[in-house]
Formats: sequence, C-alpha cells, structure tokens
Amino acid sequence: MNTLTITTCPLCGGNHLERTLTCVDHYATGEVFHLCRCQDCGFLFTQDFPTEAEIGRYYETPDYISHSDTKKGAMNRIYHWVRHYMLKRKAKLVMRVTHRKDGRLLDIGTGTGYFADTMKRLGWQVEAVEKNASAREFAKAHFGLEVQPETALKDYTSGSFDVITLWHVLEHLEHLDETWETLNTLLTDKGMLLVAVPNCSSYDARKYGAYWAAYDVPRHLWHFTPSTIQQFASKHGFIMSERHPMPFDAFYVSMLSERYMNRSLPFLRGMLTGTVAWFSSLVHKERSSSMIYVFRKKSL
Repeated sequence: MNTLTITTCPLCGGNHLERTLTCVDHYATGEVFHLCRCQDCGFLFTQDFPTEAEIGRYYETPDYISHSDTKKGAMNRIYHWVRHYMLKRKAKLVMRVTHRKDGRLLDIGTGTGYFADTMKRLGWQVEAVEKNASAREFAKAHFGLEVQPETALKDYTSGSFDVITLWHVLEHLEHLDETWETLNTLLTDKGMLLVAVPNCSSYDARKYGAYWAAYDVPRHLWHFTPSTIQQFASKHGFIMSERHPMPFDAFYVSMLSERYMNRSLPFLRGMLTGTVAWFSSLVHKERSSSMIYVFRKKSL
C-alpha cells in the first residue's frame, strides 16, 4: 500500500513533529494509524495515511452513511433525524450570511446530495461534486442531481460561485493547501465559504482520547481546532466572520466512541456524554464536537 509520510507541517512549515496518539480504524479494517502534532503550531494530522489512489477501500462498507444513506441501527436513524434538522439550519445560515435568497452555490463532497437538493429547491443555482460514484448515483436517482466527480473542480472558472460549502469534507482531502487555493479562486470577491469539521479540542475528544470516533482514521487526514483552521484560512486569503457549534454531533460521535470501547449500553452512555458536551458548548462554544466556520475573502 502506498502511504504519505508528512515531514513538514502543512500549516506552518515546521518540522518538529511528534507522535501523540495511536488510533484504530474501528469502522472498516481494524488497522492501526498514528496521529502526529506539530510542536510549533499545534496542528494535528494522521501520519502515513493511504494515498488518494489507495484510500477508496476504507470507504467501501455499506455502513458508511455519507455514501450509502443507510438507516441500519439506532445510531444511523438518529443521524438521519439530526440531518433533517441541520439541513434547515444550514440553509438558513447560508442565506443569512450572504444576505441573499438565491445565487450560485457549489457543494463540495455532497455525498448523497441532501444539502444540494435542499438549496436547489430554495431557488439556488447549485453545482455539486462528489468523489464516490455510488453516492453520485444515489443523488441522481433520488433528487435528479447531476453531481460531478471531484475532477470537475478544475473546469469551473474563477469567481464562479457566491457560496461554497464543505460539510464534513475538508478533513478528508489529501491536497489541503491546493484545496484552499481552489476555494479562494472559485469564489467571487464577496463570496462566502462555509466549512464544517470535527473539533479535536472538544469536550468529547478529550474524554475519549484515541477512541474518539471523529478521528475516523484513515478517512480523516486532518484534525482541526478553531485556532488551526483559522490559521489555514488566513494563510490562503480568508477571514473568519462567524463560527457556530454543532452540539448534536457530540451525541452521535459519543455513541460510536462508546461502542468502539466495547462498553456496555453505548447508546445510553453516549447520550449522557453528548448531554454534558452540549452544556459545555453552551458555555464555551469552542469545545463543541464539530464547528461550522464562515469565511469571507480578504479585501485586496
């Protein structure tokens, strides 16, 4: 298997890297992967992860909900309920931060197409890209969406979009710096970028350590905190204008984490931790299990 070994921090360029955690791919293969942290800036990432050409098999499970839309099991049914609620919140957020009710939107990593379909129904001109062929087929069959493979990103012209969204996608993308540059290029000068990612400085991440389900090695390559993602944005010409907690994520992630630890009553234990995490994020939103960040381009 071809893997990528990182010797220079993608964020600050430092080479003082230390191994901090050893995590297991509980979801698909049972393989072991290591997380490294940059001692200079604190950025955390998965080390020796499979290259883009190799990583596909780590998604090849009928239980991978972003691609299969499975409703098997209580946790996945909860996921669907929360997604229905969050689709409305995300749509309202897009319209509020852009001060518009329609426009040109690009959803990167659209999965099975639920958000893209929501925005299209609201009158937006929507383009969507997704790497997984099965997920693209689902979006076509259920929503009539013509979702493009990720290679289509290079075909869009500069300034094509008023909004670009990545909902739990950025952590999966191997070419991190190139992605940020592409986002800047494709947005209009007054365009808005909305990114949702797990927060590895959250209450539940600290509680579960190496068992925290949102590390999700090796599918998640990069592990952001509010500080490190803001630094990445600044590095590539963006300014953070807002950030919002996603407290529901703590429930789902905690349930999975409890199951990975083989603890009894993982559903109930996860609900308890999720509740504590919820209240923690009410006081300190930077401790939320996942965060939505809203960025605008820096003025020239």
